[in-house]
Amino acid sequence: MGKGRLEAFSDGVLAIIITIMVLELKVPHGADLAAITPLMPNFLSYVLSFIYVGIYWNNHHHLLHAARGVSGSVLWANLNLLFWLSLFPVTTGWMGENHFAPLPSAAYGFVLLMAAIAYYILQKTIIHADGSNSMLRRAVGIDWKGKLSPFLYATAIALSFIAHWLAQALYVLVALLWLVPDRRIERVIHPPEA
Repeated sequence: MGKGRLEAFSDGVLAIIITIMVLELKVPHGADLAAITPLMPNFLSYVLSFIYVGIYWNNHHHLLHAARGVSGSVLWANLNLLFWLSLFPVTTGWMGENHFAPLPSAAYGFVLLMAAIAYYILQKTIIHADGSNSMLRRAVGIDWKGKLSPFLYATAIALSFIAHWLAQALYVLVALLWLVPDRRIERVIHPPEA
């Protein structure tokens, strides 16, 4: 199967996720800083989630660019990823509305963890579908960021109940790790000229 429809569908879902998240932001009732201050936790959680959606969109694009085609298993693995990403607006809003309280922060981390696992499953499913000569398998390599991220999310989930600001710092740290687009796939698809 071609991958165009899968990519278009995924792009549409990610656009809707961002739209829902921004619609959750409340308009300040006043024209001074005092009106904005109570809304800052919502805005900060939105910014973090927007960055995460952007990271997934960017890496998903590279992932599909490296794939030769898609199978039924790839379609289902992609839907699994989109399911977890579609929960971003709920956990983002819950965490922001409750000023990064322990349980909402842990729930946010749980969704991040499950999205990371779903991305890993999608990656492995594409590699399996492409066979032993998979370009993606060569590009991914040891994938230290992909292995470190779930560990940091799990740590942050536990920290949410002890020191929720440390949990938030770990969520930001993982986002910073992935903020620079992953160039491994680009290097395999378009190797530098010798």
